[in-house]
Amino acid sequence: MITARLVDVTAATPRTRRLRLQLARPFAFTAGQAVFVGLAGSEQRAPYSVASAPAQGADGILELLVGADSAFGQAGLDPVTVIGQPLDIEGPIGSFGVPADADHAPLLLVAGGTGIAPLRSVLLDRIPRVAAARISLVYSARAVDEFAFGDELEALARAGRLDLHCTVTRDEPAAWPGRTGRIDGHLLAAAWPGDDAWSLVCGPAPFVSDVTAALARMGVNQARVI
Repeated sequence: MITARLVDVTAATPRTRRLRLQLARPFAFTAGQAVFVGLAGSEQRAPYSVASAPAQGADGILELLVGADSAFGQAGLDPVTVIGQPLDIEGPIGSFGVPADADHAPLLLVAGGTGIAPLRSVLLDRIPRVAAARISLVYSARAVDEFAFGDELEALARAGRLDLHCTVTRDEPAAWPGRTGRIDGHLLAAAWPGDDAWSLVCGPAPFVSDVTAALARMGVNQARVI
C-alpha cells in the first residue's frame, strides 16, 4: 500500500472526472493495469484503471478517469472535498495490457466510454518508445461531448502518431462530422492496422463481448485479442 493525495480534479466530460494523484514515492506498473483507491485508514476501496503512463508513476503521479456517479463515491471519496486528504493506493492489479512479445506490433485499441482510461495509458507508454508500429484507436461514446481526452487524441492523430476513429452512439448532432452508431465490423476493418496486429478492447462487458465477436467474424486471431 502507498499513500497519495488527490491534487487536482477536472471535468473530462459532463459525466466523468479526471483525477491527478501525487504519491508518496514512485509507483511501478505496466500500461493497462489498475489500482484500488480509498481514504487513508478506511477499509472501503474502489478499483480504477490507471489512465496515465508508467513513466509518470515513476515520478509519483497517477491519473484516473472516474465516472461522476461511479463507485468512487461509494468508497467514501468525493473528488472535490477530499482534495489534499491522504488516500491509500493498493496495487497495481490486473494483467490487461500489451503482452511483452507484442511490444513492437501494430495495435488496434477499441474503447467504449471510460474504457479509454487504460488504453490512454497504453498509448502514452507506446508512442514515445515505438515510433514505427501503427496504432489505431476506435472509440465510441454516447454523445460528442463524452469523448474523454478528445483534444489529446485528436492532436496525436494530427501529428500522425495515431489513426483515430470516433463514433457517437446516441446523440446525432448535425454538426458532428464523424461516424454515428455502434462499433461494427466495417469500422473495425477500416481501422485495422495490419495482419500482425494485436487488439485491446476495454469498456462495459456487453461492449467487449460485441467487439470481440465482430473481430472473430473478421477472422482475427483470437489469441491476439485482449
